[in-house]
Amino acid sequence: MAKEEAAEVLSVNGREVRVTHPDKPYFTRGVKLSKLEIVQYYLSVAEGAVAGIRDRPVVLKRFVDGAEAEPFYQKRAPSKLPPWLRTVTLSFPSGRTAEEIVVDDPAGLAWIVNLGCLELHPHAVRAMDLDHPDELRIDLDPGPGVAWDDVRRVAVEAQHLLEELGLRGWPKTSGSRGMHINVRIQQRWTFTEVRRAALAFSREVERRAPTLATSKWWKEERRGVFLDYNQNAKDRTTCSAYSVRPLPDARVSTPLTWGEVPDCEPADFTVLTMPARFATVDDPFAGMESAVGSLDQLLDLAARDEAAGLGDAPWPPHFQKMEGEGKRVAPSRAKGVAKTKTATGGRQPKMPLITVANSPDKQAAVAGLERWKAKYAEASSHLAVDDVLVDSMRGRSSTWTRIRVNLRNVPEAIRPPQETPDPDDDPTREWREWRGRAKAKPPEADG
Repeated sequence: MAKEEAAEVLSVNGREVRVTHPDKPYFTRGVKLSKLEIVQYYLSVAEGAVAGIRDRPVVLKRFVDGAEAEPFYQKRAPSKLPPWLRTVTLSFPSGRTAEEIVVDDPAGLAWIVNLGCLELHPHAVRAMDLDHPDELRIDLDPGPGVAWDDVRRVAVEAQHLLEELGLRGWPKTSGSRGMHINVRIQQRWTFTEVRRAALAFSREVERRAPTLATSKWWKEERRGVFLDYNQNAKDRTTCSAYSVRPLPDARVSTPLTWGEVPDCEPADFTVLTMPARFATVDDPFAGMESAVGSLDQLLDLAARDEAAGLGDAPWPPHFQKMEGEGKRVAPSRAKGVAKTKTATGGRQPKMPLITVANSPDKQAAVAGLERWKAKYAEASSHLAVDDVLVDSMRGRSSTWTRIRVNLRNVPEAIRPPQETPDPDDDPTREWREWRGRAKAKPPEADG
């Protein structure tokens, strides 16, 4: 029987934190980093990293087998916690509740990183008031093929609008393909009101930069950089400052000054480069807590949009239907959309979307897309960049990648049919099929 690897015990501000399996590889495909080296990275930037999560409940996104394996989300705190870690009870849109961890110091940070939390996912509320966010989150999410320069240009447009509204934005790279802008706000508004303000903000940026930005929820309608207003809905989280992202070069979500935004490159900020930057450059987010603003002007803008006929936009799928929300269905699937006959006699939406891959492994899904393109080379030659829709799907405890193709630009005569996706590994399918059978089952007769 193999001998279990000894744990590394760290002393962090007078508290002991055990790092189990310290030599376990966490990054191997590009940079080589062990679990202990990830913990050491976080301790080197602890002042900034803790500032982004302090006094906030945190969702644990656990990469227990390293950055190259699939993570899982854990809302509930583990049953065994150090006495110096606290929790708060959150309620969710589903009506359920959970005790979530609150991290207040570097020891707590090291403790959750030891659980496999590469990324830090705090809620937008403080532990003392879980119903009123203190942060407006502007998430710039570029579609497939959108240039990084377009993301930077939309960020600058967002900065200008924030200044007009009397708000201070704090930009950072997402560590992946996008950017985040955090805005400290007074704790006067509910999640629904903050999301309403975020939607108005997204629509105004789209009006000012229509060729670069979009507020459209459905991917088939988007062009350019999506301002994801739904990141402000209750129970949504984004990775916070100094979070490590699961990319081969171990990139970091990096706070920036606005002067750095026009020329910044995400690849410059990694686990290997960030400690030196943090030690020599003043933390760009250091003054955030003193720059608290009001949403009044944004909510006035939302009221003007609504008066002009712009109603609510779709909410995330697991939320109950909201007052004023339109149909929560993709335009291509909406009832009343013109349909055409398929070769088999079925009905096909006028905007034809087909699913070509489902997999918990994003690389496997992308490989499936490439096989589909090779199989249907002629049809693929007609696709625009934004005709390929890469969806990050999330269940209650699992994530997977779904890849769809919009055939709108492909001549009808050569449009490929919907086939069984390759691969076809949707981890929620079995549960959904069971739920469908349960709903269809007639109730048992009394007596």
